[in-house]
Amino acid sequence: MLTVLAGLGLGLSLIVAIGAQNVFVLRQGIRREHVLAVVAVCALSDAALIAAGVAGLGYVLTAAPWLVVVARWAGAAFLLAYGVLAARRAWRGGEELAVDTADEQAAVASTTSASGTLTRTRLAPVVLTTLALTWLNPHVYLDTVLMLGSIAATHGEERWLFAGGAIAASILWFTALGFGARYLGRWLRTPRSWRILDAVIAVVMIAIAVSLVIPVLGA
Repeated sequence: MLTVLAGLGLGLSLIVAIGAQNVFVLRQGIRREHVLAVVAVCALSDAALIAAGVAGLGYVLTAAPWLVVVARWAGAAFLLAYGVLAARRAWRGGEELAVDTADEQAAVASTTSASGTLTRTRLAPVVLTTLALTWLNPHVYLDTVLMLGSIAATHGEERWLFAGGAIAASILWFTALGFGARYLGRWLRTPRSWRILDAVIAVVMIAIAVSLVIPVLGA
């Protein structure tokens, strides 16, 4: 049990932070758009990465560090593009939340354009974006695979119990973040609120993109 709790605690410490993936999950949760799919992709991806780290993929990354460099540049390019799109949404505006006043506490919401027409992104682009934000993030390989895998190895035969705790942490966090974000809807009913949110998202995404390439440029 202590091994499982150790994995749970370390897993939460690694994912409970402001990052590109968490920001995207939060935005999808607020929009009520394909939340289950986004949460499932994030949780299953983390589970696969954790299992790979415990199984020994960390040794492969140590032997071939260029794999992390490739992921770093690809991730930076993707985050920069996503940040620019968010900045464009913030500049142009037009999104708002139409809240069902009959159920204020549940904050049943749908995203609409300024003209009142429902604007909903298709499932495939959302899933692909979630996969890119997860698998093109070099930190996920350094933290989830290499570090978590190394720490799990110290638990010997109980390393898979440790991995189970870390996987449970991912499931709990992404579920809470994705489905709990709906309660923020009451503060995001106006186009101005969404412009502010998209501006924050743009800053976070672009800042993370820059932080990914600075170590390479400074080397």
